[in-house]
Amino acid sequence: MKILVINAGSSSMKYQLIDMDTETVIAKGNCERIGNGGMIGHKLADGTKIEYDVPFPTHAEAFAEVLKLLTTGEHKVVNDVSEIAAVGHRTVHGGEKFASSVLITEDVLKAIDELSSLAPLHNPPGLAAIRASKKVFGESTPMVAVFDTSFHQTMPPKAYMYGIPYEYYEKYGVRRYGFHGTSHRFVSARAAELIGRDDLKIVTCHLGNGSSISAVVNGKVIDTSLGMTTNAGIIMGTRSGDVDPGIPSLIAEKEGVDLAGVTNILQKKSGLQGVSGVSSDMRDLESAIEKGNERARLAWEMLAYQIKKFVGAYAAAMGGCDAVVFTGGIGENDSSIREAVCKDMEFMGLKLDAKKNDGCREEALVSAPDSKVQVWVIPTNEELLIARDTKAIVESL
Repeated sequence: MKILVINAGSSSMKYQLIDMDTETVIAKGNCERIGNGGMIGHKLADGTKIEYDVPFPTHAEAFAEVLKLLTTGEHKVVNDVSEIAAVGHRTVHGGEKFASSVLITEDVLKAIDELSSLAPLHNPPGLAAIRASKKVFGESTPMVAVFDTSFHQTMPPKAYMYGIPYEYYEKYGVRRYGFHGTSHRFVSARAAELIGRDDLKIVTCHLGNGSSISAVVNGKVIDTSLGMTTNAGIIMGTRSGDVDPGIPSLIAEKEGVDLAGVTNILQKKSGLQGVSGVSSDMRDLESAIEKGNERARLAWEMLAYQIKKFVGAYAAAMGGCDAVVFTGGIGENDSSIREAVCKDMEFMGLKLDAKKNDGCREEALVSAPDSKVQVWVIPTNEELLIARDTKAIVESL
């Protein structure tokens, strides 16, 4: 069975065609600048790369170009679109309506649209991509929505409720939802597989330009750092993370900006970029630190410190910790951040093996042999999980 996985943004659309018999990627790529020009980067399993500019007025044209690459020309990987059994769509916000992945119907599309107020930057382009794919593939090809929020639906009310009037939850759905659920689900399940147990208390750290940390007990989330939106928790690339609620009003007053302007500052001009004044990219920060840039060092230290606090807090919430998992662009590749997070954590039975950790960028156990808490680096694979969910739903039809 071949499944096409789609991860759509407002002006981009990443894709992977996966052979589910072997769980290997046949081809993958990214359509960029949708609605503002257009270009595509396409890569085959043998390493062949294809890049060119092509107009993408909407996601529909992007889909058509992807199918053209997959099914025609010297680099085609399938003879006909009918060989693609189903399409799995990463969908950011499922609210309380979706606690698992679902077959996409008109009712599901309507619900995704209704949830757009909770994820205005993510759900509308995701919805556009689904409708575009239906237009290109037709109604006969089953499609599945896999929600970033669904894995976190096991949180108890004490974890997801905010200390504000309860009526706002009832009227507007104001609560903690959490995100990156597909990644947290993949790496926590993989950790259980590697450790050989399901009864585990795991802290999963998805660290990248956007970051979140989750507490997972026996495969179920009990708490997570991102909230109703993707701007909560720890400091991120350009996002502030948690801030005092009095700060937005102060910024609005002093800077003469409206609520939208404040939101833009907190989401796009803050975080590592805002503190350092250098970049939102950890590689740039670490280069600046080597040159003596103290603000870059401060941003780096804030990130490591805040991750450490969440790890300790979630160990307390879970009543112990069996493993800490690092994933995402920073979590998988930045050994210095992992070292800083794990430093002086022996009090809770966590001890890093510096040699194993140094330079590790692949799946590996990096804790010391005598560490009671295992520390793992596990590269995430959200596309594969989406494909697995899609396959399971299609086979049950």
